Amino acid sequence: MKTKIFYSVIASALLLIMTAGDASASDSADRNKKEKEQQQVITIRGRVVDVETRVPLVFAGIAVQGSNVSTVSNLDGEFTLKVDNDQTGNIEVSYVGYKNRVVTIEEMKTNGQRNVIEMETALIPIREVIVKPILPEEIMLQVIDRFDENYPKLPNDMTGFYRETIRKNRSYISIGEAAVEIFKAPYQNDLRFDAVRIYKGRKSNDVEKMDTVLFKLQGGPTTTLYLDVVKNPETFLTREALNQYDLELSNIVVIDDRTNYVINFLQKPFITTPLYQGRLFIDIETYAVAQAEFAFNLENKELAASMFIRKKPMGMQVTPEITSYYVRYREMDGKWYFSHSRAEVKFKVNWKKKLFNTNYTTMSELAITDRTEEDVVKFAARERIRPTDFFTEEVAAFADPEFWGDYNVIEPDQSIEAAIRRLSRKLRFSDRNE
Repeated sequence: MKTKIFYSVIASALLLIMTAGDASASDSADRNKKEKEQQQVITIRGRVVDVETRVPLVFAGIAVQGSNVSTVSNLDGEFTLKVDNDQTGNIEVSYVGYKNRVVTIEEMKTNGQRNVIEMETALIPIREVIVKPILPEEIMLQVIDRFDENYPKLPNDMTGFYRETIRKNRSYISIGEAAVEIFKAPYQNDLRFDAVRIYKGRKSNDVEKMDTVLFKLQGGPTTTLYLDVVKNPETFLTREALNQYDLELSNIVVIDDRTNYVINFLQKPFITTPLYQGRLFIDIETYAVAQAEFAFNLENKELAASMFIRKKPMGMQVTPEITSYYVRYREMDGKWYFSHSRAEVKFKVNWKKKLFNTNYTTMSELAITDRTEEDVVKFAARERIRPTDFFTEEVAAFADPEFWGDYNVIEPDQSIEAAIRRLSRKLRFSDRNE
């Protein structure tokens, strides 16, 4: 039972599905929000592309050098980064398989809206390929043995930006966003459970497009924290779990100007319980997990559905079709910190006596935009988002354009921007958190 619950949570797709008549709109009680002193900030915009093909680079890391301020590019390679008006120094852009690109903040301010960051492919010298001939099993054991030295022993107070969306076929029917505060517990502590609370949030729902079904994504930003596979290694990063997988050293790539092994993993044929498959990017120097990309094994559709779906109406068949999970870590001063996670799950919904099916796609994403190890205090239980909570019931409707103030966010892709504009014309907006 514990394993089933864990797999369901890390899947980040715990859904409550019910008829629209059963759904009721509810507003959560106002919480005490700490006031953040507003500063004079400037917004830097840009786009990250391959220098030769001009293809946008998705989920590129963008960070202010020498600080903890960072963000990621969206599905169109676009990003925004808010910095103090008098900020100087450099912005560093990184992407898997590419050389890091460093651009001065002053240069990006001058260019305004025309910042295009061109990234060059990083070539791996032959000597680096053969310097450490090693079996993938040996690499993974080194990864596990070095958890204590690679990941922080102190708690961190992190600021993050969270977004979740639900699409019906190609149309967005629910969008929610929030600036969140995260208590990131030490990796070595027995009480290593993280906690998250909403500082500011907003949402929009187009219930008309739901027909008779209302999808709800359970857990909100809490579930994206479970994608920290180092903090939650039960999936495939324990010695016991490794026995269930076939491993392959498939490549060597560069991430953030550091060389990484690429380890493919696939559950062994005789294992009947649905597990995961994907690839891990392991820093050659430290054996730290720098990035993980994986998916849930959906061969047994009925069993997989039971792990994702909490409730559904009679006569409805819901089948998970595609899952995709991603987590990235950022190295600073010899330690690796949780930086970005994303989960996407596609479902097919069939009704008895109906000829056509409907596809629903859920996405949840969390990017860390700042962090500190100073004066970290674990906030009260009543302030936390629980795994059983629904994020869209905790936030207000979309508000004014200045809603985010000086918070860093993930730039919406064009289709989301269009959906926000469309939905905003249908709804009455208010900002109950201001």
